[in-house]
Amino acid sequence: MQHQHPHPEEHLTSSAMLQDIVIGLSDGLTVPFALAAGLSGAVDSSALVITAGLAEIVAGSIAMGLGGYLAGRTEVEHYQAELAREYREVAEVPHVERAEVDELLAEMGLSPATRAQAVQELTADPHQWVRFMMKYELGLEKPDPQQARNSALTIGLAYALGGLVPLSAYFFTATPREGLLWSAVITLVCLLVFGFLKSRLTGQPPVLGALRMAGIGALAAGAAFLVARWIGG
Repeated sequence: MQHQHPHPEEHLTSSAMLQDIVIGLSDGLTVPFALAAGLSGAVDSSALVITAGLAEIVAGSIAMGLGGYLAGRTEVEHYQAELAREYREVAEVPHVERAEVDELLAEMGLSPATRAQAVQELTADPHQWVRFMMKYELGLEKPDPQQARNSALTIGLAYALGGLVPLSAYFFTATPREGLLWSAVITLVCLLVFGFLKSRLTGQPPVLGALRMAGIGALAAGAAFLVARWIGG
């Protein structure tokens, strides 16, 4: 009976998606927050802050999504290039590749007799041989061909969602200064919660992660606000 192992694939997919969500949300919460804070120190119109904030969210979502797509495509292209090179080496210099297989098995602690049998069986099938070299010599796992598209969508949407959080306060307040106050409260609470959950999921100290995330957001917004006040006089 064939035994299947669906769990590792699900684990890798969920890990990749979690990483993309973290990238999108963390930037989405901090960058538009800093922009809105900076504008609040320079203008007297909440409408202007909202317009500039929405424009930044759209541009930022596209830029972040494109970055995720290019990173995913680069991973796929790198894997394909290494795969083609391994097939070529197996065909052109099989004695060298067999010696590398034996060396890898020796590092795993196999005895000479066991290694000899394993090398013979592993190298009997070129496809199995190449898969072994890709995983254990190069440390490369076959990437999901749809990962580039999925990363682009996930990062872009997470950025947009995160960006709307600090901007939402300006829709319900009369002045940019009042909007900034509520935006700071809402965003810092979200950063604390997000930093706590992200650190807990990744095995880091959650309280420290929450404080670090909120501190970065506060520092960015404070710097933008002070620069805008200084330039605007």
